[in-house]
Amino acid sequence: MYSYDLLEQDCYYIVQLNEGDPLTLLQVKVKSDYCVYAVNYTDTAIMQWVKKTDIIYDIIECLTDQTAQQWLNVYNGSEDAYYEEDDE
Repeated sequence: MYSYDLLEQDCYYIVQLNEGDPLTLLQVKVKSDYCVYAVNYTDTAIMQWVKKTDIIYDIIECLTDQTAQQWLNVYNGSEDAYYEEDDE
């Protein structure tokens, strides 16, 4: 098991927060002395403060900048699909 303290700021990580949970993407935006402000990318982005000591069941991988950019292009494109208007 791991903690949020191991995650580097501005990096994207594929993680499993709890045993049996689906994989999710996390990005740490801010680190303070005792907490991190993290974005959890699910259907929508969930931004929250968590303690550095909070448990992450497994850190699968840290995405490269190129892979993170590819994912962002897909993620942002799929969000836009929800807001497109019909031409009818």
